[in-house]
Amino acid sequence: MAKLRALIVDDEPLARERLRMLLASEPTVEIIGQCGDGIEAVKVIQRDSPDLVFLDIEMPGCDGLQVLADLSPDQRPAVIFVTAHERFALEAFNVRAVDYLLKPFDRERFHTALTRATEYIRTQRSGKLGERIESMITDAPAAPPARKAERLAIKTDGKVVFLRPDEIEWIEAADNYVILHLADRKLMTRDTLSALEAQLGTTQFARINRSTLVHLDQVKELQPAFHGDYVVILRNGARLPLSRAFRGQLGRFITGSL
Repeated sequence: MAKLRALIVDDEPLARERLRMLLASEPTVEIIGQCGDGIEAVKVIQRDSPDLVFLDIEMPGCDGLQVLADLSPDQRPAVIFVTAHERFALEAFNVRAVDYLLKPFDRERFHTALTRATEYIRTQRSGKLGERIESMITDAPAAPPARKAERLAIKTDGKVVFLRPDEIEWIEAADNYVILHLADRKLMTRDTLSALEAQLGTTQFARINRSTLVHLDQVKELQPAFHGDYVVILRNGARLPLSRAFRGQLGRFITGSL
């Protein structure tokens, strides 16, 4: 992986110098510059396109949150906020910061944040490569949604239970079994999640991670988690993680972009 190109933005010279010293010992990072205010930071980010920005929040003239607001989505780098104030944590969370370093922080905490940023950027780069590959095959005809089964025959506890798909709230994989979560009970059967997904079709059910299939009518909310992830909240209160790899599955059935 190529070195990460990092920009340091802080109105305090001592704070910039400490970050510079910490980054100087990281062989995977190249410091491309430092900025003492948000207005200058916007210009440098637009001009030099850093991979990662260590961004102070409270700065005169243009604070760190305004810096991001002044950038278009395709110009925004990965951001680690660096601040002495806890009260900005929610705002940082809302703009999908990779991490939030609260001053004063030690080298170990700094390294944890940098590791998270590195993993995030690596994922982003892989995703862009995937988009380029996908653009080469966009002329391929799309497969029609699989038709849903009207009834399922589930073998469980030595008997066969017949279910309508609407009775199923969500399904989870458990080794060589799957567990069907109904409103009033759970059923375990020896099967695979992929096999059930094929039977249920894609008009009412969506895979939200490798081991979970949900009935779309049961989805009540999507709540943001840290680092750009989401949690799916069902009507029964269940909280299920939405994997980045499967985010597009659910996105077809909601308004807006994840």
